[in-house]
Amino acid sequence: MTFVLYCVDKAGHGHVRAENRPAHLEYLKSNLERLLIAGPMTSDDGESVTGSVIIIDADDRAAAEAFAAGDPYAKAGLFESVTITAYKKVLP
Repeated sequence: MTFVLYCVDKAGHGHVRAENRPAHLEYLKSNLERLLIAGPMTSDDGESVTGSVIIIDADDRAAAEAFAAGDPYAKAGLFESVTITAYKKVLP
């Protein structure tokens, strides 16, 4: 199944993102076979990062939740919220 992880950063936590970015990238690289899309959300002007969107292939919701919980950003307390939603691609 495909799941979208929509992760919103806590305000004023840019330093947490910066400090944990190398570990976060390693975590993603170690799971490349599961990743469909991964990247940061930004402000409209592109100047600041506001969160992350990750789309993964997972066996079920529990596996998607475990993946989200294992992210170094989540472990460091970066996110104000994480929403996990099942997703069905239709186009293209």
